[in-house]
Amino acid sequence: MPHATLLPEVLQNRAARQPARRAYVFVDEHEAEKAVLTYGDLHARALAVAGELIRRCRPGDRALLLFPPGLDFIVAYFGCLYAQVIAVPVNPPRRNLIQDATRSIIKDCEPSAVLTVGAMVEHIRPVVESIRGPLPWLPVDQVADETNETDQAGTSFRPRPCPPDSVAFLQYTSGSTSDPKGVMVSHRNLAANQEMIRRAFDHDQDSTFVGWAPFFHDQGLIGNILQPLYLGATSILMAPMTFIRWPLRWLSAISRYRAHTSGGPNFAFDVCVARAARGDVPDLDLSCWKVAFNGAEPIRHETLRRFSAIFAPHGFDEKAFYPCYGLAEATLLVTGSRKGRGPRALEADVEALGHRRYVPASGGRGRSLVGSGLVLPEEELRIVDPETGRPCPADEVGEIWVSGDQVAQGYWRRPEATAEVFHAEFDGETGRAYLRTGDLGLLVDGEVYVVGRLKDLVIIRGRNYYPHDIELTVQSAHPALRPGGCAAFSVPGADSEKLVVVQEIRDEQRLTADARDVAASIRAAVTREHDLSVNDLVLALPGRLQKTSSGKIMRAAARNRYLAAGFEIWEPGMSSVA
Repeated sequence: MPHATLLPEVLQNRAARQPARRAYVFVDEHEAEKAVLTYGDLHARALAVAGELIRRCRPGDRALLLFPPGLDFIVAYFGCLYAQVIAVPVNPPRRNLIQDATRSIIKDCEPSAVLTVGAMVEHIRPVVESIRGPLPWLPVDQVADETNETDQAGTSFRPRPCPPDSVAFLQYTSGSTSDPKGVMVSHRNLAANQEMIRRAFDHDQDSTFVGWAPFFHDQGLIGNILQPLYLGATSILMAPMTFIRWPLRWLSAISRYRAHTSGGPNFAFDVCVARAARGDVPDLDLSCWKVAFNGAEPIRHETLRRFSAIFAPHGFDEKAFYPCYGLAEATLLVTGSRKGRGPRALEADVEALGHRRYVPASGGRGRSLVGSGLVLPEEELRIVDPETGRPCPADEVGEIWVSGDQVAQGYWRRPEATAEVFHAEFDGETGRAYLRTGDLGLLVDGEVYVVGRLKDLVIIRGRNYYPHDIELTVQSAHPALRPGGCAAFSVPGADSEKLVVVQEIRDEQRLTADARDVAASIRAAVTREHDLSVNDLVLALPGRLQKTSSGKIMRAAARNRYLAAGFEIWEPGMSSVA
């Protein structure tokens, strides 16, 4: 692989050839431009940070990146790449409290330094050092301020060429099904996946991005930060909380900056629909939006339909929808649609899916499966029986296995898990290692349909149930129930596994809703739609279910809490204050 395609060299070339081009613009909650980085600025500031890092760390040491939303994170990330220090982006502590996942990451990666901004050091230093002990702290914003006064280049340090197979950073998994694991992403992995994204999304340097995903999340970092830099394009970024509070400001930024590419998980499109239903849609022109990527598992057909219907009068073309699929272990992207093609869907028989088979639906017993895109030329993808490792017939649901240069090197200091997940061997092939994604899917006419997560399967009396299907049924059963606030899982019973459902109540309904009516509606809906009884139904106050940084329900955490202390049960009139 030529060094010129590796990201540190890409940034150096951009800074040399187009130093004044805007690389990143950060907009605040009022849609005002709060900060701007040109390619020249980014390169100079990253050099300054690298110069400080090499006085504190050796190549291969880990550095925590603990940042509030803003462009200093990007400076720190490239400073680490220039210094050949392994960046570890993490979710920063809030209100001096550190998340369990972040605590686990700090213990696992054993950092040698912490990069942050000056305003955060006093508040988070005691929390971090209570876990790791005393560490060097580098306030990135203060390094930039000092060097800009004296030397435009910032430092005499010059980065050395990176070995392609050296670890660029640790991308920790979300922890939705287990403890976070550090995925070792090499410079070769990054370059390979960036090129895959460029080709699959049909990007060029004029493909402006708008993004709000957290920078420590793979979608935010790989998609919204590194892909624009790889192209030489411009990325407009906002804080995740800005999107959560005012989702239509995401669409407003797309319209204002004439964005080519933007997207998120399925819920992002749902919340825009919900907010638009209130009638406060701003003046939008979404005709510029050519790639509206949706990277959820699963993608909801009804979500796409409703979003298209509401925003078509504002210029949105439903063919801009771009379903895709990926995971941290593959750097990011695995499958993607074609620009301008729109989504593909099929109706699958529910009974057959319960036995891991695909049969076209008939008689109204269908489940809509939205395709997650095509197998891309740079990879090999197989649908495999997870128990035997043998190829599945075309009509059978199996585990998705993938091989290619974008597949990461393994998990940090977990050789057994690395061997199990990253070095799978496909029956009938020799000399090629596959990544076991843990996702169940189908391959129909070259399109991948993600059906569910292997670890989340609910198996009752020999039949497979996909929890997200049950959760969708539950949260749609009564108007008092909170969308996106449901977890379905199984626990051991006397004779077999039993189904447990935890569902949050809407905050505005918690004082007035009838608990018996809500529970009866849920039980009836699950029996009607799935021929299944809910053995234990827990109606909880809002915000009690843990979610990942990308908004996924942490079913394993919900199951563990249920089996341990349990959930506080909602009763009409209860306060929602935790």
